[in-house]
Amino acid sequence: MRWFIALVLSFLAAPVAAKDAPVETFNLWAKAMPGSGAPTGPEKVGKAGAGEGAVTNVTVPRMAIFRPAKPNGAAVLVIGGGGYFRIQIASAAVPTAKWLAARGITAVVLYYRLPGDGWNADAPFQDGQRAMRLLRSNSKRLSIDPKRIGVLGFSAGGHLAGTLATRGAFDFYAPADATDRISAVPDFTAMIYPVVSMRTPIDTTRTARELKVLPAYRNAFSVEAHVTPATPPVFLAHAMDDPIANVEHSKRMQAAMQAAGRPVEMHLFESGGHSFGLGKPGTPVAAWPGLFYSWGVRNGWFAATSVKP
Repeated sequence: MRWFIALVLSFLAAPVAAKDAPVETFNLWAKAMPGSGAPTGPEKVGKAGAGEGAVTNVTVPRMAIFRPAKPNGAAVLVIGGGGYFRIQIASAAVPTAKWLAARGITAVVLYYRLPGDGWNADAPFQDGQRAMRLLRSNSKRLSIDPKRIGVLGFSAGGHLAGTLATRGAFDFYAPADATDRISAVPDFTAMIYPVVSMRTPIDTTRTARELKVLPAYRNAFSVEAHVTPATPPVFLAHAMDDPIANVEHSKRMQAAMQAAGRPVEMHLFESGGHSFGLGKPGTPVAAWPGLFYSWGVRNGWFAATSVKP
C-alpha cells in the first residue's frame, strides 16, 4: 500500500507550457482499471471541424490540474462534452480551467474513458467518481478545502457532472483502496448546455445512444430522476436555440431540484446554440461564466476577486 500512496502523492507531475497556470497530470488508476474494453490505437486529438481539439481514444484516464498562483481553497473538476465519443478539451474544458485558475480556483480537467472508444458504457462515471475522491484525498497537497470541491460539465460532461451530483454515492465500481471510501459527491454542480434526460421526447442525443446498452438506462441515467433532498446545489446555463441538447434538458433538471426543495439557479439565453464553451465575447451566452462565479461567491464556495467575473 505504501507504494500506492507514494504514487498518488507524486501526482505524476508533468509540466506543460501554459501562461495562465502551471499544469500537472495525475493518472486516476495506479493499477488495473474497473470495467472492460479498450480503444484501438493511441490517443488522438481532432484536427478539424467540430472535433478540432477534441480528444478520443483515451487509454490513460487522468486529470490535468491548473493550479493558481494564489489558491483560494476552492476547486472545480471541469468535464468537457462530446456525446461520450470524444471530449471537447481545447474548445471548452481547458479555456474554462484557465479562466477559473485566474480567479484563484484550482481547476482540474478530466480525461475520461469513452464508451464510443470501446470502453464499458459506465466507464465515464467510474472515472468521474475516482477523480472526485482523489481530489478530496489530496486536498491538503493541492491547498483546497475538501468541502469546497465542485464539478462543472458541458453537454455530455454536464450529464456526467449531474450524475456525480445525484448518484455519486452509488457504487459504479468496487472499492479498491481507502480512497474509494471517500465521498464522490461534489459540493456544488454547474451544468452548461447539459444532456440531462434519457426519456422521450428528448432522448435524441449521442449521449443517450452511447448509454442505451446499460440496464434500465432510461431511468437509471436520467439525472432528473435521481434528485433528492440531499442533492448539492446546481447551476444551469442553456441556449434556447440549442439544436443538440434541447433546452428541455435544463428545464427538467430545474423542475426536479425545485420539487426536492434544493437550491437551483438557471439562466436561459435566447441564442447561442450548442458547444459555446465560455461563449464568444459580445454574445448573450458569454455572460454565463460571470453569473456562475457570482453564484459561487454568494454561496461561499468562491472568494471575491478583483479579477473581472
